[in-house]
Amino acid sequence: MRAVVLALTLAFVASQQINLVPEFALDKTYVYNYEALLLGGLPQEGLARAGIKVNSKVHLSTVTENTFLMKLMDPLIYEYAGIWPKDPFVPATKLTSALAAQLQIPIKFEYANGVVGKVFAPAGVSPTVLNLHRGILNILQLNLKKTQNIYELQEAGAQGVCRTHYVINEDPKSNHITVTKSKDLSHCQERIMKDIGLAYTERCAECTKRVKSLIEMATYNYIMKPSSTGALITEATVEEVHQFSPFNEIHGAAMMEAKQRLAFVEIEKTPVVPNKDDYLARGSLQYEFATEILQTPIQLIKISNAPVQIVEVLKHLVVNNVAMVHDDAPLKFVQLIQLLRVSTLENIEAIWTQFKNEPAYRRWILDALPAVGTPVIVKFIKEKFLAGELTLPEFIQALVVALQMITADLDTIQLTASLAMHEKIAKIPALREVVMLGYGSMIARHCVAVPTCSAELLRPIHEIAAEATSKNDIREITLALKVLGNAGHPASLKPIMKLLPGLRTAATSLPLRVQVDAILALRNIAKKEPKLVQPVALQLVLDRALHPEVRMVACIVLFETKPSVALMSSLAGSLKTETNMQVASFTYSHIKSLTRITAPDMAAVAGAAHVAIKLLSHKLDRLSFRFSRALKFDIYQSPLMIGAAGSAYMINDAATILPRAVVAKARAYLAGAAADVLEIGVRTEGIQEALLKSPAADESVDRITKIKRTLRALINWKALPTSQPLASAYVKLFGQEVAFARIDRAIIEQAISLATGPKSRELLKAALKALQEGTALQYAKPLLAAEVRRILPTAVGLPMELSLYTAAVAAASINIQATITPPLPEEIETMTLEQLKKTDVQLQAEARPSIALQTFAVMGVNTALIQAAVMARGKIRTIAPGKVAARADILKGNYKVEALPVEVPEHIAAVSFETLAVARNIEDPTAERIVPLVPELSLQNRQTHLAGSILDPEMPHDAPLRAPAPFDKTLCLAVPYIGIKGCVEVHSHNAAFIRNDPLFCIIGQHSARASVARAEGPAVERLELEVQVGPRAAERLLKQISLIDEETPEGKAFLLKLREILETEDKNRPVSSESNSNSSRSSSSRSSSSSSSSSGSSMSSSRVTKYMVHHGSSKAVSSGSTASSFERIQKQAKYLGNAVPPVFAIIARAVRVDHKLLGYQLAAFFDKPTARVQLIVSSIAENDNWKLCADGVLLSKHKVTTKVAWGTECQQYAVITKAEAGILGEFPAVRLELEWERLPILITNYAKKLSKHIPMAALQTGFRFERAKNSEKEIELTVALPSKRSLNVIVRVPEMTLSRMAIPLPVTIPINPDGTLSVHIDQDILFRVQNYIYDYTTGTNI
Repeated sequence: MRAVVLALTLAFVASQQINLVPEFALDKTYVYNYEALLLGGLPQEGLARAGIKVNSKVHLSTVTENTFLMKLMDPLIYEYAGIWPKDPFVPATKLTSALAAQLQIPIKFEYANGVVGKVFAPAGVSPTVLNLHRGILNILQLNLKKTQNIYELQEAGAQGVCRTHYVINEDPKSNHITVTKSKDLSHCQERIMKDIGLAYTERCAECTKRVKSLIEMATYNYIMKPSSTGALITEATVEEVHQFSPFNEIHGAAMMEAKQRLAFVEIEKTPVVPNKDDYLARGSLQYEFATEILQTPIQLIKISNAPVQIVEVLKHLVVNNVAMVHDDAPLKFVQLIQLLRVSTLENIEAIWTQFKNEPAYRRWILDALPAVGTPVIVKFIKEKFLAGELTLPEFIQALVVALQMITADLDTIQLTASLAMHEKIAKIPALREVVMLGYGSMIARHCVAVPTCSAELLRPIHEIAAEATSKNDIREITLALKVLGNAGHPASLKPIMKLLPGLRTAATSLPLRVQVDAILALRNIAKKEPKLVQPVALQLVLDRALHPEVRMVACIVLFETKPSVALMSSLAGSLKTETNMQVASFTYSHIKSLTRITAPDMAAVAGAAHVAIKLLSHKLDRLSFRFSRALKFDIYQSPLMIGAAGSAYMINDAATILPRAVVAKARAYLAGAAADVLEIGVRTEGIQEALLKSPAADESVDRITKIKRTLRALINWKALPTSQPLASAYVKLFGQEVAFARIDRAIIEQAISLATGPKSRELLKAALKALQEGTALQYAKPLLAAEVRRILPTAVGLPMELSLYTAAVAAASINIQATITPPLPEEIETMTLEQLKKTDVQLQAEARPSIALQTFAVMGVNTALIQAAVMARGKIRTIAPGKVAARADILKGNYKVEALPVEVPEHIAAVSFETLAVARNIEDPTAERIVPLVPELSLQNRQTHLAGSILDPEMPHDAPLRAPAPFDKTLCLAVPYIGIKGCVEVHSHNAAFIRNDPLFCIIGQHSARASVARAEGPAVERLELEVQVGPRAAERLLKQISLIDEETPEGKAFLLKLREILETEDKNRPVSSESNSNSSRSSSSRSSSSSSSSSGSSMSSSRVTKYMVHHGSSKAVSSGSTASSFERIQKQAKYLGNAVPPVFAIIARAVRVDHKLLGYQLAAFFDKPTARVQLIVSSIAENDNWKLCADGVLLSKHKVTTKVAWGTECQQYAVITKAEAGILGEFPAVRLELEWERLPILITNYAKKLSKHIPMAALQTGFRFERAKNSEKEIELTVALPSKRSLNVIVRVPEMTLSRMAIPLPVTIPINPDGTLSVHIDQDILFRVQNYIYDYTTGTNI
């Protein structure tokens, strides 16, 4: 009986089971009100936002059980660009009217169990309009489970298949079911998005673990009325947020907010009637990308006739960028690129035919085409080159950029492959290399977009590598490896391993450079599959039978795979018994540099390096720079999510004086992404191998003999084999090798023949003729420096875009006129050196270079129909006109350069940055609305924005928050003598009053403008710089030079008066507490410490002068005798001009209309008997006695003394320098002393500030620091060489002494035990060099 009752009870409960699947009954039309809003900006109220709103009624009818029709009724589109929330939405009437017909076409869709299937629409419905329908269908997507109330799944939607969390609640009182659906759009199995310009960047997952630059989430709330047959959706609301900041989001972020509301109104009996046109399958619920890929978000162009519009833009660019660049030239250049993107091949052909013979138009077209990035462009460039309409430089320039910018799909990859194999291109090796490298880069970009890309794409390159290996074609093997390295496909690992040494016997016969290239080809593979590359790289590093360079390059690859602690420890263990010091030094320095890395993506590697370094001996730290080294350094700011890193590798060889290879790389981090921006590498393989075969490689000879033999080997470069390159270099941009070059004997011979052949003489003749006739040049060069975009669909169905654009245009106009007297002969090669000496050359040139740069950062809606976005726009414009005249009278030794007046624009430089909210639509372009993001008079609600504000806490809470007044300031400075005044105007207004964070400090309006104008007073006609060499120098001096003689009564009276003035200045000089503390410290006792080195002990405990014994002298020479000798020579002739003529004179002056002398003159004298040099700089102004006097005397072979005095008659300030070389104890040494009598206050103040940092700097650099009672007006530096590869250093400054013993040197110092240098010029080498030059100049007499 109980069993029967239980069965009846269960049956009754089952009959009452609620069906939650949304139901749309047959023969009924469900009417809903629909409102969608997409708004972008900062979340704070009172700032500007931009957005779009769509209002409509939605009619849903059932066609069959699982097929439905949806029609929009009375749709209205609104735009918004204003201060939120006070400004209203503005109806986009014209756009609504233009789209009304499309919007009201019913669409058909499949719908079963709450899941949207296929979508159908007539061909007349554009993808953009259909995506708006998908936004509504996305609300209907409900995966409801009967057995669970809380669950999670990956759900398909308009934005892809993303993690979705469901919560279902029942309200018995209202008989309603509420469903909450939350989507994490950052965790999707399949995310619908389009990235442009990001293929070469790497996602830094570690950078975004704690902080994220982009956060995306959506929440769906449903109120449903359940029934036994299905549920009725009475209301559905959607809130979606995309939050982005280039910095940590806690410092503020811009936000795109999407809202939808679908509210049930009624049920009608009138069904939705389908359109008469055929319904075509248009995909699923997932968003479909439309023309927004070709549409730049920074401007909206209504393209009605692309060829005509292209011609208009071209004419604007050519006409308005001649004398100077136009303000809007960068924006116009981007407009030209956009128009070309929508053009057909026939359109571009027609434009090229029209303008190819006009140089200015031709240059603009060829500069714009590569940036277009469509397959049509590569096809066009290919056809024009094969037809002979493009020169080789034009083709290479266009192709290099185009191959990096083009969309990488299967068709363009095949097009590039056919281009590489073309007969005409194959005949030009350099050109084929460019195409092949681009082919590898294109495959890399394609595999980023399609991670499952086929290895078949690389089969042609694998075949080329195999065939080249069988033929031992080294050049072809190298090229194939570089292409495989660019592609970075894991399928290339096996073909590359066949060329690695130690792993295959065939590779051992290949040249060393090929083995190195094979290892380097693994680097991009290592980024994708580090676990595959690690064992290969480790095996190469540990194989001691291999060449040291191969092992060190493998070490670079190994560390780029980010090895684990275990792997790093294994490497450190093997390093303990390493016999090759080059490998040991390189690996140790690499591990040690990794311990200092702070970038998040290298944190685990840095930790592993810390463990490994403890296992190694610190003796390796003391190896000099003649051993191979690796250096890494970086800086990373987590709050700003920005950083930079640098790496440098130097691979040395003990056998020669040149490093085998040098590599430098720069890496950047920004907003959770990382990229290897630039890498440059140089190898000296051929030179090294040639030197190893020369007598210079003999280890038994000294280093000086090696240097001599090396120089002889380099001069005899003609004897080197032609098949072997002397050196090679490569350049990588964003991890892709874009160019490489080999320098061999054939290239050198070709370069020499070009430089000395008849063609170069003809070019010289033509250039000189053009200069004499006068020439005018105008040139403009545009550049699209950055185009980085991420396009994401929103819940509304409209695309949201994050993008960065930077474009620049440089222009210059140059006019040059030369006059040569006497005229040059018709045959220039017959001109002799004597004729050249008698030539008077006058040159006048005027140039107006200018640059305009614009950069845009955009976040918002971007379609071909409507744009609504917040935008940051930066502009830079500079104009630097100049006019100069130069004259060279070689016979008289007179050279003059004049800067002449030139017309200057109002502002020579202007920089501006502003943040805006922009809304515009294609049907009403004149109604574009642009609103500053931060209004200058902004009232904020205190309660909303209290956090982060800096208001008085006692202010009432309802007080309004008013933005501070903009910062405006003008600074002007008149430059003395030359009559020019420069002014800088600064304006700034930001949102820091809301939150004092980086993002809020940036947004707003900022500008700075610099202007140059004539200053008040007499006008300056020109500026002159004149140099007179030889005996006529004295005649060119504009003011007689005379120096005060202290022995005469007039001199004594002058010095007495000057001393009184200086003493008065000293009394009025403020005495700081800092100087008091310094003096108290100097009187404190000094600490003492012992040193193991005997030389170090003598250096740190006694005066160094006592030990400085000069070669050839048996007694010490005191500094006092040095000073007396110097003073005695000075007294013999206070002013050398009274005894000897000047060697040369230099006059720099401003020529004014009132003929008043202003400027300075320099006279240089040399007295050979006393080995004395004197330089005197003096003002040429009438009543100005300022002078600078510099005297230098070579007292002996080992001693030099100089004195520099300046001020009034060279009597105010003075510095004396003494340098001497000799023996310190038993070691060669050099001592440098700097003494001063009086220094300007500015210098002494800075010196005191600097002295505070000396103790810490000494500690960080390994110097020993002692407090000492040294002279207050003297600095002494003593350097001793206990060996040819180490230094002992002691530095004495006021109040302290610094010392460090046995500092390793990177190179050997060629010094003898007596202190003399063992460097002698080899006369045989000089003779060879002279003969070498003569061989290639016998064709001319000059």
